[in-house]
Amino acid sequence: MSIQSISRYLFIPAFSLWLLAGSLSVFAQAADTVAVDTLAVQKTKKKDLAGHQLCFGADIVHPINNAFVSDRFGYEFEMDYYTHNELYLAAEGGWGGSTVAYTDLKYNTTNNFFRFGFNKSILTRDRPTDWDMMFIGFRAGIADVNRTPATFTVLDSVWGNTTGTAPGKSFLAYWAEITGGMRVEFVRGLFGGWNIRGKFLMNGRSFNDLAPLYIAGYGKGDKNVNFDFNVYISYGIRWKRRNSAPSDIIEKQGNVTDK
Repeated sequence: MSIQSISRYLFIPAFSLWLLAGSLSVFAQAADTVAVDTLAVQKTKKKDLAGHQLCFGADIVHPINNAFVSDRFGYEFEMDYYTHNELYLAAEGGWGGSTVAYTDLKYNTTNNFFRFGFNKSILTRDRPTDWDMMFIGFRAGIADVNRTPATFTVLDSVWGNTTGTAPGKSFLAYWAEITGGMRVEFVRGLFGGWNIRGKFLMNGRSFNDLAPLYIAGYGKGDKNVNFDFNVYISYGIRWKRRNSAPSDIIEKQGNVTDK
């Protein structure tokens, strides 16, 4: 075999490998460019232009219920703050009480309560100024309950009736909630909305002896599961986020692509 033939057989594989390496390099550069461009677009899409909102509200269902029910009362207020990506941090609180006035048992309870958690809007925002929402959420609740001394009568037709007094007691009640509802802006900053709640008591056994007739913020004290309904009138305070101007965003995208 001549030297020319040997050179030809060596040159052809070497040239093929060089073409393959060049193709892979070009493909890798193109993939990197597409990945960087995609990342830049994703970052731009995630930009939240809605601004900040702090909303305060009062429930109107329980005050109306207080006028028709004489053995219990309650008041509830709520506050939420918009963070980003349709997530709202929520805090709620209030107070109330109940009266047990049976022929053989009498006592009163009062309590304050506090709930905290979040709401997640499941509606797509049409524009940054669209604050209507349909949401699902979670709450953790706690109440400090105070019970007055309870007077009771044990009826006995043989030995006669016996009357006694159980000492007063203070205790904590805590529960978890799953909630869902909606809120609509009627005029700028003024909202109306409703939600429903499923409530699950975590420590019901701690006061099974003389359970409160009603725990404000939770419901019936002798039930481990309660359902509730609220209608809120709310007002929102808004301010803008510190966002880059569109030209700045485009410039940043260009710098990322060039790199």
